[in-house]
Amino acid sequence: MATSIMLLCMFVLLAMGVPIGVCLALPLLIMIAIEPIVPASYIAEVFYSGVANFTMMAMPFFMLSGAIMDSGGLSKRLVRIANSMVGRITGSLGMVTVIACMFFGAVSGSANATVAAIGAIMIPQMVKNGYNKYYATALVAAAGSLGIIVPPSFPMVLYAVTQNVSVGTLFIAGIGPALLVGFVLILINYSYCKKHKIRGREKASLQEFGASIRDGWPALLMPVVVLGGIYGGIFSATEAAVVAVVYGILVGLFYYKELKIKAMFGMYRDNAIFIGGTMLVLAPSAALGKVFAMQGVTEAINEFFLGISTNRYVILTLIFLILFLAGMFVQTSPCIVILGPLLFNVASKVGVDPIHFGIVMIMALSIAFVTPPVASNLFVASSMTGIPIMKITRAIMPFIVGLIICLFIIGFVPEITWSFVNLMG
Repeated sequence: MATSIMLLCMFVLLAMGVPIGVCLALPLLIMIAIEPIVPASYIAEVFYSGVANFTMMAMPFFMLSGAIMDSGGLSKRLVRIANSMVGRITGSLGMVTVIACMFFGAVSGSANATVAAIGAIMIPQMVKNGYNKYYATALVAAAGSLGIIVPPSFPMVLYAVTQNVSVGTLFIAGIGPALLVGFVLILINYSYCKKHKIRGREKASLQEFGASIRDGWPALLMPVVVLGGIYGGIFSATEAAVVAVVYGILVGLFYYKELKIKAMFGMYRDNAIFIGGTMLVLAPSAALGKVFAMQGVTEAINEFFLGISTNRYVILTLIFLILFLAGMFVQTSPCIVILGPLLFNVASKVGVDPIHFGIVMIMALSIAFVTPPVASNLFVASSMTGIPIMKITRAIMPFIVGLIICLFIIGFVPEITWSFVNLMG
């Protein structure tokens, strides 16, 4: 009875637009008042333990490194390197956009930050080169989803913490899926540009490529230092995030000399606000998961799914559908913390590994960044360009289809997830 009241209260609050953290915490307090199945002291203890985690400290630092990278001039150097690689071939600027989003995502770990940083540079260039402005904005919004698929990634760290799996292994496992998604987005862009006869205007040359590498090597080296340090066992994911911040500050201040100390205080403030809101979500989410397990909700969900089918592909398809729908209405962090443990319990019954499930879950939730009503990538792109969200939504449909196809391929072919893990193991 108490669990039903708690869930009903949660959904009512969500429908009313109440902040996610309050939607999760208030039902717990109501449950304790109605039916104190656990003491309030236990809930308080779980609130604390849910966020008091060393690995979780990586999240604010990766977010901060992305902001520093953009303000310090590193992101535009990555765009120049990407541009020098493709030249005048059909759809070259669109290809540059996707590649630049992959580069930037390898440091920022944020989809929204990737859209803002790369969109500010690439959307005006694409429009000047003959791209439809709606299509150009949609491409940046879709490619921005790579920000959480390309490792290191903020949601990957969060999943690793909640599921108690290796952050480094999860990062390596994300490389293959990220390359697949990037390839599919480039293929869709090529088809569009082939139809509309859009070619690049600057011919690729070894001279320009060499110049871009000479100018941008510190920016290109940043993801190598971060990921190489983690994979090589030199430092942990949290230490790598701190290294990324320090590296970005040093390069932005003293090499490119574009990072201003005054601007850094604004970045720190914004990052503190962001991580404060995230912690407000994570603390009650951890307690909610414990209560669900104690009340038998986890077992009931298992019985429901396995009562429908015990076929691996059917179960995964149902999980994809739930994640896709949940992501349309709820932000990524609560989905990972609340739904992650519940749905993995089901997936594990049909032989899905926690690392593979983590990649699949993050891939599914990345699509939610471009599917209304939440669709935060679309909101960022709309605020940058002034284009109404509905117009961007119509233009982005081919990319959403491509992302969904990638989700099923990655989910049904785990070898893609394990390819780089096995290669580096």
